[in-house]
Amino acid sequence: MSTLKKQAARGQDSQVLPKVPVPPLKQTLDTYLKCVQHLVKDEQFKKTKTIVEKFGAPGGIGEVLQKKLLERRDKTANWVYDYWLEDMYLNNRLALPVNSSPAMVFPKQTFRDHKDALRFAARLIRRVLEYKSLIDARLLPVDVARGQLAGTPLCMKQYYHLFTSYRYPGLKTDTLKVDMNTASSTSEHMIVACKNQFFMLDVVANNKQLNETEILSQLEKIMKMSENAEEKHPPFGILTSDDRTEWAQAREALIKDQTNQDSLALIESSICVVCLDEPCGLPPSDTNRALMMLHGGGCERNGANRWYDKSMQFVVGMDGVCGVVCEHSPFEGIVMVQCSEFLMKHITGSPLRTVQPSSTRALSPPRRLLWKCNSHIQALLGASGDRLQRLVNNLDMDVFTFETYGKEFIKKQKMSPDGFIQVALQLAFYKCRRRLVPTYESASLRRFQEGRVDNIRSATPDVLAFVKSMANEGATFTDSEKMKRLKDALKAQTDYTIAAITGMAIDNHLLGLLKVSKELKMERPDIFCDETYLASNHFILSTSQVPTTVEMFCCYGPVVPNGYGTCYNPQPHHIVFSVSSFWENTETSSAVFVKALNESLLEIGDLCNRSAAAASQPTESSQAACQPHKSGK
Repeated sequence: MSTLKKQAARGQDSQVLPKVPVPPLKQTLDTYLKCVQHLVKDEQFKKTKTIVEKFGAPGGIGEVLQKKLLERRDKTANWVYDYWLEDMYLNNRLALPVNSSPAMVFPKQTFRDHKDALRFAARLIRRVLEYKSLIDARLLPVDVARGQLAGTPLCMKQYYHLFTSYRYPGLKTDTLKVDMNTASSTSEHMIVACKNQFFMLDVVANNKQLNETEILSQLEKIMKMSENAEEKHPPFGILTSDDRTEWAQAREALIKDQTNQDSLALIESSICVVCLDEPCGLPPSDTNRALMMLHGGGCERNGANRWYDKSMQFVVGMDGVCGVVCEHSPFEGIVMVQCSEFLMKHITGSPLRTVQPSSTRALSPPRRLLWKCNSHIQALLGASGDRLQRLVNNLDMDVFTFETYGKEFIKKQKMSPDGFIQVALQLAFYKCRRRLVPTYESASLRRFQEGRVDNIRSATPDVLAFVKSMANEGATFTDSEKMKRLKDALKAQTDYTIAAITGMAIDNHLLGLLKVSKELKMERPDIFCDETYLASNHFILSTSQVPTTVEMFCCYGPVVPNGYGTCYNPQPHHIVFSVSSFWENTETSSAVFVKALNESLLEIGDLCNRSAAAASQPTESSQAACQPHKSGK
């Protein structure tokens, strides 16, 4: 290893970042009241204010819990990490597809035939191995923050979880296992899913990694083996798409047989899963490609050609529909983006021809994973398939590219692209429902040791004032009044963003206080039983900025039955939005929201243009203002 590389590796490992702070109790309680006041009815707010004041009173329960949190901060690398992980992911019983696992949709590939698709898959596997080597050797350059407070070094730990994690289903709570021991984490096999069958692909033979040609030849063998009807097993992958408790029960039934135990162990210890999908038979629109990544189209299509517990599943469709589906508990979207961009830049950078090596090695053929099935397991497979189909039928997805302007236009207004888009989302929601709702926008805490995320509460009182002025409610506002309100809304959004990324937001802190009260076996404090608290954590708008430098986009489902999942990717001259909701809920419609979002972006853009034009045009009154005044004012 060169000296430079050694330094880079040391830089990652010896990176000493500060610990996540515990915000002052009074500050969090004051902010909480400010965040909820305009979202609940007056009489409800009065009740909440009394409860909060009692909780935060000197010598009150809040102070006891705060003291415990401060002690916990001293003893741990990151006081909120385990609390947050359980609350956000592991205790959640909903199925992983749509509800939890985000997907990155790669640009549509043009494959002439199966061989082309397998070449792409072989190249992808080679690049995954290269990226994994960089991670294992700690050679990735340290990420630095962009956007607000740019330039700060960020924690790299999430990268080490990309290929070493597995989420085990549990009856009440799941377990995330990460193999951080690099010596033992040099797993030497991947799992390839093809026609709902699973195969073990050794990526190392005689201590040497397979090259692209060798991988291609193994993939061709896998495809041939998957077509052998006599050896076909039932579609076991479908079980991982089920609600977590159902899957945990099914897994208990499976492991009674040693054959199943062995197959599960191979999947659980693999580097990643590569899913070779059948053509989905749908037009390759952005929306359809997003749907295929999120749920595979159910049992009729590729929904069982997955293993959702594995953190990285790369999908290569024979029809060119490709991407990656992630189990979200080990890492955030930006880590998935960095990995995906590395892969796409290295795959598309060179033509899809495979170089013939000078000497080919004799490789043992890939192994099909074997399963034992009985009538009970057969029934479980059927039930899981039915539930996945319901989820597939329920997801209302709309991927929309706004083409009138992108982040360059927003920056010319001297505004933050993220804040601007958040304000537009609030205006869109207000157009649909004439009110604002608790909104979640993820804010990275990677400036701190083992930092994950906290929440930016974008539905501020300032943004409510702005959207009301745009709707001309109760009065007609001039452009300059609207502009002032827009700037106030953007300032409030920026201030909250800075608070969140510096560890001063309220959601993690309140969660920590609640968890400590449980650990102390206290009766649940009133603040956490209050209607306002429960409503404030029901995120009807769940949003996230996931920017890319390569043509691809991220998508995910809503987090509540009556909500929207909205992921956005601001590009220089356009913005890609993935909007999701559930058909079953009559309050939501992705198409209606997208229409309102398009109108909102156009209206705010027009407002900025009119204001800029007015500012640059000397009007008669401003010319008159240049004349000396006669009056003594």
